[in-house]
Amino acid sequence: MTLLDDARAAVATGPLCDSCLGRLFAERSFGLTNTERGRALRTTIALDDDEPYDPPEECWVCEGETARFDELAERAAAAVQGYEFATYQLGTRVPPLFEENDALLREDVGLDGSEPDADHDDREAFAGEQLKTEFNREVGRRVGDLTGGAVDFERPDVQLTIDLATDEIDVQVNSAFVYGRYRKLERDIPQTKWPCNECGATGLKRGAECPGCDGTGYRYPESVEQLSAPVVLDAMDGEEAVFHGAGREDVDALMLGGGRPFVIEVKEPRRRDVDTDDLEAEINDFADGKVEVEGLRLATHDMVARVKEHEASKTYRMDVEFEAPIDEATLDDAMATLDGATIEQRTPQRVDHRRADITRTRNVYDIAGALDDARHADIEVHGAGGLYVKELISGDEGRTQPNLADEVGTGAVVTALDVLDVEGEDEPFEQPEFFVDA
Repeated sequence: MTLLDDARAAVATGPLCDSCLGRLFAERSFGLTNTERGRALRTTIALDDDEPYDPPEECWVCEGETARFDELAERAAAAVQGYEFATYQLGTRVPPLFEENDALLREDVGLDGSEPDADHDDREAFAGEQLKTEFNREVGRRVGDLTGGAVDFERPDVQLTIDLATDEIDVQVNSAFVYGRYRKLERDIPQTKWPCNECGATGLKRGAECPGCDGTGYRYPESVEQLSAPVVLDAMDGEEAVFHGAGREDVDALMLGGGRPFVIEVKEPRRRDVDTDDLEAEINDFADGKVEVEGLRLATHDMVARVKEHEASKTYRMDVEFEAPIDEATLDDAMATLDGATIEQRTPQRVDHRRADITRTRNVYDIAGALDDARHADIEVHGAGGLYVKELISGDEGRTQPNLADEVGTGAVVTALDVLDVEGEDEPFEQPEFFVDA
């Protein structure tokens, strides 16, 4: 059988539109649409048979849906009006009836993957493409022309889905992401909202104002999240903002130096192309000296996993108080013992109610300190991620070994803690592939 024989067999199955006819031969003649292939085949059949050209009636396979490419594209473009986006993807849900019709057409023509014969070495190679694939391409291309967006098959800004059964167009607007580093300049500010556990964040306890949170529903009135995310949410005009941090410091600790990496995720943003320099200034003004951010950049969704999972070392500065007086030589000897040491830490007592009781091994990369007086010292530690530095000082009743208290021969406790830096163990957090403007 020849190409025209297959086309004649297809036309003989019943009213068939040019698109459904041409789709059977989609691998033929690159650069043509299926509609152009179908029209050319129908015209060639009429010429070869010397019969009047017979335009197709309503198609029994797609029931006229392929004539709606322009209409559907216009509706899809209208559905995303008001959303700023650079990339998109379009998908189609095809009713089972149409898929069944498509399969029956191929079966009737013999293009359903039947056994090869002498004339066609591989019938399946000429089976064309699925109706869904054609819709995705033809409507998707038109949407791009109407909106100026570029197709992205991995993580588009917006995902459009046409449901031919319900004649609805679903729009999914994917999140936008802003990366930066924050410094926390006041103590008793948590990283994220801290719901009150006495009232379950309701603000009420036994019908009255909760005494644990003064009716606010939160243990602390402000957080790094609350001092930054609302500004980003407003700038991007989204529905919700979620704060993701690269670990977190204790609520009573400062975050200084180079700051801690974070990502603010904005869900369903209407604006994406925001000026991050202006955004940075607006956040710092809004935070009023309690929190500062720097290095803001538009990021990809992969940056969320990056800040959460990337191995990082941390540098701390601590005010340490000793139970009994010590001298400089004793402190120096202790520093020499702990510098570069491998530390075994059983889960600290202060967190064992929410973490498994296991023993972890962590390294101290560098440690140095000096006495302010016989009972007070200023100590700086650079250690592996996950090192409990308060317990490195106190020993936590022997749960951390070795520790500073044992080395100096008297009890020791951290009275103030500052985090000075958070950096990737093997490479920086900030790699080009994680930014949309890279």
